[in-house]
Amino acid sequence: MVTEFKLPELGEDIESGDVITVLVKVGDTVAEEQPVMEIETDKATIEVPAPVSGKIKEIHVEAGKKVMVGQLLFTIEETSGGEEREEVQAKPEDLGEKGSEKKEDTEKKKEVKQEKKKESKTEAQIKEMKAKDEVETVQTKLNEDEATEKTRDRDSSMKEREGEVVEFSRQAKTSTGSPKELAPASPSVRRLAREIGVDITEVAGSGTGGRISEEDVKNYARMVITRKQDSSAGAAEIQIPLKTPTQLPDFSKWGEIERQPMSNVRRKTAEVMTSAWTTIPHVTQHDKADITNLEKLRKDFGKKAEQAGGKLTVTAILLKIVASALKAFPQFNASVNMNGEEIIYKKYYHVGVAVDTDRGLYVPVIRDADKKNIIELSAELVEVSEKARSKKITLEEMKGGTFTISNQGSIGGIYFSPIINWPEVAILGVSRSHVEAVLVDGKFEPRIMLPFSLSHDHRVIDGADAVRFLRWVIEALEQPFKLLLEG
Repeated sequence: MVTEFKLPELGEDIESGDVITVLVKVGDTVAEEQPVMEIETDKATIEVPAPVSGKIKEIHVEAGKKVMVGQLLFTIEETSGGEEREEVQAKPEDLGEKGSEKKEDTEKKKEVKQEKKKESKTEAQIKEMKAKDEVETVQTKLNEDEATEKTRDRDSSMKEREGEVVEFSRQAKTSTGSPKELAPASPSVRRLAREIGVDITEVAGSGTGGRISEEDVKNYARMVITRKQDSSAGAAEIQIPLKTPTQLPDFSKWGEIERQPMSNVRRKTAEVMTSAWTTIPHVTQHDKADITNLEKLRKDFGKKAEQAGGKLTVTAILLKIVASALKAFPQFNASVNMNGEEIIYKKYYHVGVAVDTDRGLYVPVIRDADKKNIIELSAELVEVSEKARSKKITLEEMKGGTFTISNQGSIGGIYFSPIINWPEVAILGVSRSHVEAVLVDGKFEPRIMLPFSLSHDHRVIDGADAVRFLRWVIEALEQPFKLLLEG
């Protein structure tokens, strides 16, 4: 029996992936559930197992190519098990009447499977037809709206040429039949609204007499995106188009160029960062911690962490400190829902840690960081970081974070402005420590100083709160006893 192996569902909202490695070749014998290829999806690498045991007859994909859910991957010729084995066992000349009965059962099973396949195919066709109808309906509506706007623009232009004053107070019927004032905007502004999908009659104008400008339209579009994004918190992530607002020039006129498609990881990073930057009012607070005494403690207890499989890094220590700080400042462990005009406070403390890999930035989440000691956190941090770098991290292991730490100290730099990992409301950036002269008890001493950059969402966190939060973290590093007293 020949089986056509197609790419199965890989997870919620995952429609495609990039083939990293094909682990088999034509003629290879594989066992059921044996990995046959590796696929990289949004921020995760997945091993795809064989659905049956058999011999690889054909390979329809290759490394470096993108594959879609439902696409044919392999043709496998089953060598044992399945229906073929049932048919062999059911030969009547070998088993008599019992064999005939088994053959009838086998044929019935085959008929049932064929019916299920037909039903599944029919359901898929119905879904496809519905989706197609919805797209056609939306496109028809857009075409109708555009035609109506063009007519209005032409009428307005004709009246202006004739020296007449355009009456913006004249009424226009909405889709519900209720009268609505025609938007006081120029044809170019209305055209911009159409192109980005904004109902210009809903835009408040900031010009004289309420006249609408291009900036008014753009600000309204940003507000709509924010509302949609907040309403989807805990559900599907918003897909931000990666189209360039204006047409790029032909760079090849000035020299040699090379075009490379975005990887799934880079595309997803671009989407999330674009969404966060355009919808969250970022503010970044900078400060430094004196970690001279902490460095001595790290050397004293480093071996104990290594025995537990970890490494006593500043990041591991910060995981514990940040988890305690989030309890003291609950607004940093929250999410903003502008659509519902509410702030969602989380009673769990899952801290994400940005990990630099050769494929981009991954953010595995350390769950219940408040319930683990520093030794346990150091061991878990080593484990998830290694999984991220070796493509073993799963999507689930990168979801559910309430706060993020991004430590760039191993690379360099002094300060930076990290972008908030939506739907979180804050992120702590850590730079490289350095020695500088600090006045201590009237004398300058060489001290090891660690720079911090705390970006926060100004909709829920005020600047004063950001200073207090960061000072709390710094004091816990400088005075570890504070963590025992207040953490």
